Amino acid sequence: MSVRTPEAPARPAPFTGGGRTAPRPWRDRAATASWRPDTRPFGIARGALALFLAAFAVFEAQKYGLSTTLAALLLFAAPGLAHRAVRGRGPVARIASNGWIPFAVLVFYTFGPLVWPPLFTAALAWQLRIVLRRPVRRG
Repeated sequence: MSVRTPEAPARPAPFTGGGRTAPRPWRDRAATASWRPDTRPFGIARGALALFLAAFAVFEAQKYGLSTTLAALLLFAAPGLAHRAVRGRGPVARIASNGWIPFAVLVFYTFGPLVWPPLFTAALAWQLRIVLRRPVRRG
């Protein structure tokens, strides 16, 4: 505490935290009770993305045959199996839930020199699994 003297103006004490950080309404759900991460526009956009990914994966699987279908089914099921194997903890579960990995594969496949349709379709299925699972985890 500071004592106010006539020659020194009062200054507020520096923020030390004290176990609580400064309130941030964009991060603190208690500060804004009406804010939710999955509001209606986000849910509609997520549903549209899931529908697009599913339709594109089915199109690619039908166009290129059995190997592409098996790759899509395998990588659609693999993240769930990985989560069950490690009980949702550890680096394996984090990698299985990381949406940037299949996105990077899709971008590299689109603009890179690699031409192997099962890889592209598997990345579509993996991304679809992540898009479908995120709202379920948030409840």
